[in-house]
Amino acid sequence: MSTAERSEFTTVDEYLAAEELSDTKSEYIDGWVRAISGATVRHNVVKMNCGLTIGSLLKGKPCRPFDSDMKLRITHRNSKRFYYPDLQVICKSNAPTDIFQDEPILIIEVLSPSTRAYDLDEKLNAYLRISSLECYVILEQHIPFAIVMRRTKDGFLRETYEGIDTKIDFPFINCTLPMSDAYDGVEFTASGVQETEEAYDAARNE
Repeated sequence: MSTAERSEFTTVDEYLAAEELSDTKSEYIDGWVRAISGATVRHNVVKMNCGLTIGSLLKGKPCRPFDSDMKLRITHRNSKRFYYPDLQVICKSNAPTDIFQDEPILIIEVLSPSTRAYDLDEKLNAYLRISSLECYVILEQHIPFAIVMRRTKDGFLRETYEGIDTKIDFPFINCTLPMSDAYDGVEFTASGVQETEEAYDAARNE
């Protein structure tokens, strides 16, 4: 999903009230509002694949996946942020009437050229401050490749997974995400790539 910033300062209450009335989504970063536009077909295929796979494995269990319709609130010292993760798994949910979650155990983001800088820097730093988080997964959409930030007793450890036959284990919810499931229906050919490879290469080198 691509983004555009709005420069005037906005309070949390103003942001939440505006979101309730808006037909589009925006993220909130310490008083600044960033609009989010729609994602590509491939982005949504990967996102939904992850949600369906993990959701089926969690059926009948207390943890539940939420897609990008659910906001995530992050409060850290004087910082207040609201994001729309592509997928978050919640084991200790907020009240049923709340419009955001606070305690994800797993977050998955699917990269796009326009958002990869946020996902790999700003959001990574914000997500890793969440005390409940066990794992942050960042998936490329044009190749079967994942960066996984996994909590250990010494802090978060960075892992990489590459190839359609690899699997990402989530022992804290007793399930596994095969890359073949995450990328089911994605063609790794020129005809299956909406954005040019040059766009990815340029974004990755910024």
